[in-house]
Amino acid sequence: MQRLKIVFSGPMGAGKTQAIASLSDIPVVSTEAKNTDLQTNAKALTTVGMDYGELTLEGGASIGLYGTPGQERFNFIWPILSQGALGIILLIDHSAADPVADLANYLDTFSKIYHGRIVVGISQVDKAPERDFAIYRDWLAEHQKNLPIFPVDMRKREDVLLLVDTIIASLELSEMA
Repeated sequence: MQRLKIVFSGPMGAGKTQAIASLSDIPVVSTEAKNTDLQTNAKALTTVGMDYGELTLEGGASIGLYGTPGQERFNFIWPILSQGALGIILLIDHSAADPVADLANYLDTFSKIYHGRIVVGISQVDKAPERDFAIYRDWLAEHQKNLPIFPVDMRKREDVLLLVDTIIASLELSEMA
């Protein structure tokens, strides 16, 4: 059986734990603890190690779903979890104070530690409907980054599966070339 790995990363509160829970065929292994950084995000719990779930594809291939902690103080684990990954799903919270800065920061960090496929999912779009989704496409175009980007609801399996399918399709296209 082929074993694959996809990493979910992004700032605290972007929906990494929820995304993995929405996809996983097994109970999610989570390292959530009481959030002590309430100035950054008021959520009660936050990931301090990693989240882990599994998704089995048609044909039997299994994908390990790894979620990084979102707090910068735990960024030492990001390169460790990224090793051997089929792709990175970067999740950005649309309702954050400066989501474009979050996107820039995470893309900059991951461009230094990971040289593979990256797909961007924008979560919490419903919490800031007045903010235009085009701000992300405009920033990506201005910085000459050609990345797939989608608005997603982490609670909806089909939304999160779209992100995974995009990485798999990218891999299949590169193998055909």
